[in-house]
Amino acid sequence: MSPNNIKKNIFKNKPNLLNNPNVFDNIGAIKFVEINQEMKKSFLSYAMSVIVSRALPEIKDGLKPVQRRILYGMKELGVYHQASYKKAARIVGDVMGKYHPHGDSSIYDAMVRMSQEFNYRYPLVDGHGNFGSIDGDAAAAMRYTEVRMSKIAMELIKDIDQNTIDFTKNYDNSEQEPIVLPTSFPNLLVNGSTGIAVGMATNIPSHNLVEVIDALIAYINNKDIDIEGLMQYIKGPDFPTGGELIGVNNLKEAYTTGRGRVFIRAKTSVVKNEKNKFSVIIHEIPYQIKKSSLIEKIALLTKDKIIDGITDLRDESSSREGIRIVIDLRKDINPQIFLNNLYKHSQLHISFNFNMIALVNGTPHLVNLKKILEEFFLFRIDVINRQKQFELAKASTKKHLIEAAVKVLNDIDNTIELIKKAKDIRDAQTKLMDKYNFDELQSKSILEMSLQKITNLEIEKIKKEEQNLITQIQSCQEIINSQTKKENIFQKDLLRIKKIFQDERKTIINKDVNEFNIPNENLIEEERILITVTHKGYVKRLNLDIYKKQHKGGKGVNGITVNTDDFVKHFVISTTHSYQLFFTNKGKVYQLKGYQIPFFSRQSKGIPLVNLIPLEKGEFLTSLTSVDDFKQANDCLVLITKKGLVKRNNIKEYENIRKKGKIAFPLKIINDEVLCVLNTSGKQDIILAASNGRAIRFNEMSIRKTTRQGVGVKGMNIDIENNEVIVGAAVVSFPEQDILVLTEKGYGKKTKSKEYKKQKKGGKGQKTFKITSKNGQLVMLDTILPNEEIILISDMGKVIRIENKDVALTKNKLTQGYRLFNLENNQKLVLAVVVPKEKDAI
Repeated sequence: MSPNNIKKNIFKNKPNLLNNPNVFDNIGAIKFVEINQEMKKSFLSYAMSVIVSRALPEIKDGLKPVQRRILYGMKELGVYHQASYKKAARIVGDVMGKYHPHGDSSIYDAMVRMSQEFNYRYPLVDGHGNFGSIDGDAAAAMRYTEVRMSKIAMELIKDIDQNTIDFTKNYDNSEQEPIVLPTSFPNLLVNGSTGIAVGMATNIPSHNLVEVIDALIAYINNKDIDIEGLMQYIKGPDFPTGGELIGVNNLKEAYTTGRGRVFIRAKTSVVKNEKNKFSVIIHEIPYQIKKSSLIEKIALLTKDKIIDGITDLRDESSSREGIRIVIDLRKDINPQIFLNNLYKHSQLHISFNFNMIALVNGTPHLVNLKKILEEFFLFRIDVINRQKQFELAKASTKKHLIEAAVKVLNDIDNTIELIKKAKDIRDAQTKLMDKYNFDELQSKSILEMSLQKITNLEIEKIKKEEQNLITQIQSCQEIINSQTKKENIFQKDLLRIKKIFQDERKTIINKDVNEFNIPNENLIEEERILITVTHKGYVKRLNLDIYKKQHKGGKGVNGITVNTDDFVKHFVISTTHSYQLFFTNKGKVYQLKGYQIPFFSRQSKGIPLVNLIPLEKGEFLTSLTSVDDFKQANDCLVLITKKGLVKRNNIKEYENIRKKGKIAFPLKIINDEVLCVLNTSGKQDIILAASNGRAIRFNEMSIRKTTRQGVGVKGMNIDIENNEVIVGAAVVSFPEQDILVLTEKGYGKKTKSKEYKKQKKGGKGQKTFKITSKNGQLVMLDTILPNEEIILISDMGKVIRIENKDVALTKNKLTQGYRLFNLENNQKLVLAVVVPKEKDAI
């Protein structure tokens, strides 16, 4: 081909350049440049291309160019969420040919990732077929898989055809593509983003949609809200694979500066089988960790003897049950210590580094939490404004045409006559413009009007439509001119999305553990303990077997050293691993593990309880109970107040009590207090006893279950005006169970539970003890078994431990009882606890 022909082919669409003789002066010439300068220039161009056009997300829609082009390509093909699936190869081919001139594998890999629930918190692509797994398995070839938009992806393209965003030419100027999508929610925060550019990288974690929307609404209502205020709504990242988020003290720095580090830990549990051996079960693994690689790593750690004690390692995961990796341990292995070693040496515990870099107006910026919400807010306000301007223009045009229609219909006969006399369409158009002062668009619409429009009914419809258009135009103008109205529309749209897509947080936030902290419980042997709390609020932990058994009438030993104005008020038998629930006079509940209560000698008074739990001014302990396992879903807690109110909750209601405590019983009666808490099976009888010597028995099922915030119902009718109070309560497990009652002067007796007739709750009950000046008022009622003993405590700290057989069993509930505790110097019995018999107690 001759040089002239080459020139003609190159510039066939640019004749002005072809005729310019200076254009070809340098063709074929060799130009010498410094290689270091050319490398700098070329590499800079390449770097900017990667940064802007490949690796970094746009702050407005949270998408990289390939992701945006995939969604727009699906939109152009009509592959909406409601539509049928379409072959992935068709989407990839369309996107590559029209918008993304790169390899098909890069487009397909991006599409696959957008469909994976273990990679995207809210997947944007709904895949049909094999799209890989958390084991690291690759997706099937694109010719086999099918895709369509996910439901939430529809919110990213909503109103895109209403001039809400700007478009630009594609790579060959043959198509238009959006610069950003008119996203309805902050996708950058919700789904996060990760990418490696040139000289920089981004790593933004995903978050819970509900939390992000709540934070955005808070920002809309208060533009001056700070990062700490936003974190009241956004608790932290919410990863697709769940797990536990620890090291949350670093979150404020990450959200403030855009850089920081948190830690993700696998969600595990320990179970014991019938052979008395432990198994560690892994239910959720950290984000972006391959399950198969994790199992291989654990096997390698065992082979290299870095961890010891595994007898079997198997993967029981399924699509229905989710992840379930089972590690069977030798009988002599402590599962908690084993887990700590796994956290240390495997990917069960990893770090996640915040590096929140995004494109802001085409330039990469390190952004913080507020900046992301602020930029998205401004973007959405602009989208709403442009959408209303589009509606306004459309309504104004339609109104313009309808005005012509109304004018013609009011003079329809003359109009028809005028059109009939016209030579042709152009002549008719001209005559209409002259007669009615129409423009070309109006006259054309009149000529295209169908005859059915001239009926009376249609005329009325047109006039009504004109009025509707006037209202619509006025509404659009008001919204365009009002920032407040635009913000209200924005908020309503956010609430709509929240209602449709709201879900529970997947990643648990563990505020009690940081990256270096191994839970103390895992290193502490479980043993039985005594926990005492005095009237003045001193608490301590003791070994259970420090008290010597004595015969009835004994004087006891000092269980605790107290001042003359202090005495032991609360006493519970528990274990170092059990949960201790502290119920206060204000109806609040606090939670500690047994080992968190310091150990003291028998003579020590302990430490102030306020050092362990944040008691408010005027708040003091009124009841203490122990819970071994919150997972016993069928068990209940029955809470009883001194004024005779009762309520029933599932134990799980008290599983997650934060350090500041929670409301356990909203007290509605003046001066009422929580007395005690009973563990029940959910179907047992309960006996309440009052200071007046009366008791009532009823079935707990007559108490409707409530939430922790629920109020109580009347359990026993007592004379509050005469200072009568409830002093004891017990659960009846079987008909022949012994019921123990004690008075303030150390008198007591046992009666079979069958002697207490069942009544309806809320009654006055029946007499259970003959109250005299000799024995004093009733102070305690509880059940006792043959293999149990009683620990009695006086208000001066004297403690005595006696066996069940030393307490007389009576048939007559109205006796005065027998002296069990020889109280001196006007001491009073303030507390009695029934405990299992200890063979090694001295």
